[in-house]
Amino acid sequence: MRKSDLDTMTFDELWLLHEEITKILSERITAEKLELEKRLAQLNPPEPMQDSAGSEPGAERPRRRYPRVPPKYCNPMEPSETWSGRGKQPRWLVAALQSGRKLEEFRIEDSEKTTDDNAQHS
Repeated sequence: MRKSDLDTMTFDELWLLHEEITKILSERITAEKLELEKRLAQLNPPEPMQDSAGSEPGAERPRRRYPRVPPKYCNPMEPSETWSGRGKQPRWLVAALQSGRKLEEFRIEDSEKTTDDNAQHS
């Protein structure tokens, strides 16, 4: 189709052409997607079911269990909020550190003794 043909068409004719093109494109996209999914299925055959209870095929191994670590830091405003010193810092600690306080201000005194005792026995 030439540009001059499009220029001479009315709005309604152009809109019908647009709808036809959209329909054809939608059908071709669907067909192409199905073809690609078939090819992908051939490249990645499904894995056989595992006989361990509760695991799904393709599921990753469960994370290793780590020993529970006693808390080393405590929120003085809310004593039930504690942090072991591992992983991401809790929001209350981040806010306090940004306001200029030091990490050592939140240390639990009992945790120093237990870590010192453990170090001496090792």
